[in-house]
Amino acid sequence: MSDYRNVVLTLSNVILPPEKLYPNPTPSMLDGLPWDVEYDLRLIGCELIQTACLLLKLPQTAVATGQVLFHRYYYTSSFIRRPVEIMAMACTNLAAKIEENARRIRDIINVFHHIKQVRSGSLIQPLLVDQTYVDRKSEVIKGERRLLKELGFCVYVQHPHKMITMYLKVLEKERETELVQTSWNYMNDSLRTDIFLRFTPETIACACIDLAARNLQIPLPKKPRWYLIFGAKPEEIHYIMIAILRLYYRRPRPLDELEKLVNICREKREDGKKRFRLEVGSDSPAQPSTVGSFSTPINTKLEASTVIEPPASPLVTTTTIVVAEEVLATTVNGTVTNANERESSTVNNHRHRHHDHRKKENKSRHRSSSRSLSKSPDHYSRKKKKPSHRSRSRSRSSSHQRHRHEKDRRYQSHHSSHNHSKKDKKRRSRSRSRGKH
Repeated sequence: MSDYRNVVLTLSNVILPPEKLYPNPTPSMLDGLPWDVEYDLRLIGCELIQTACLLLKLPQTAVATGQVLFHRYYYTSSFIRRPVEIMAMACTNLAAKIEENARRIRDIINVFHHIKQVRSGSLIQPLLVDQTYVDRKSEVIKGERRLLKELGFCVYVQHPHKMITMYLKVLEKERETELVQTSWNYMNDSLRTDIFLRFTPETIACACIDLAARNLQIPLPKKPRWYLIFGAKPEEIHYIMIAILRLYYRRPRPLDELEKLVNICREKREDGKKRFRLEVGSDSPAQPSTVGSFSTPINTKLEASTVIEPPASPLVTTTTIVVAEEVLATTVNGTVTNANERESSTVNNHRHRHHDHRKKENKSRHRSSSRSLSKSPDHYSRKKKKPSHRSRSRSRSSSHQRHRHEKDRRYQSHHSSHNHSKKDKKRRSRSRSRGKH
């Protein structure tokens, strides 16, 4: 629990510590990916999110949220482990949910498929709902779960767009429509960089206004600097302006070329893992196997040299046999029985059983022979069919009914005979009474 004592939940943007940001090694750089390739992948991922949100008719707040989440995730994970396109879809889906403008995953996948075809210049064809579509959908859902897990469900993003209008009102420049629009454009472009993970939204808004005023040659207070009243520092403003201007002087390489470089780094990483496993396996000492240890040549020599002799039979005299027979005499139900008598009784019982069994076999043979003589040869030429389960149940039910019928007949006959005997007694008694009279 000591690791979670410094966790603080705030409604402000999450600013990463300098040790996790460039020029310090990022997760992708630790996996062997150069920084320029990672920078281009970040730009392309943010462009995909922005274009997809425009086609899905999502508000600008959803675009900003998706791009910030994209940068946050790839400062905790590597581009080699997670593909750019899948995570861009996951960030778009999650940003639409956060800004309460949810879209179907099917629509998001179709939009990204269309963007990929347009960027590659290939023939535009609709995405078929086949196994590849099902796999892509499951990957997007898993990517959204990984995104939430890596960010610790801290997905709140504070947007500095409203701060631009508020600061321009303080400077009495809100009527300068061109200044307002240019500052807004710089703010949208700055979302492709990682400055939202380095500085507060207030500082970024001040940098966008100052850059737009310099570009349009609109004078702003310089002595002292106007952004000092909003808590911004000159070195931070300078860093943000350079990061925004770098976007217009450097165009990212195509996504196909970047994916090839990522695949090369991924293969090198897998080869390094395999070599490490082989080295660890070769360095580990071989454990002696216990199975089959008795079949070693040393044991075979010992077995061949040692001969096991049978134990010597003891000398038994007639007197000892008589004494043993007397000792083995046991009492059963108050009667003394000798061991020899019990052995003889068991032998006789066995003989009687064998004799009875032979008698039964002879009787069964005699019956079968008599039956075979009485029946015609055509009877045995026809094969008897094995009765089915239904026929067995019918036969059982019919036999049960027959048994009940016979029982009823016996009861009726017994009852009628009993009644007849009663009637005879009455007649005799009447005849006797008449004879007396």
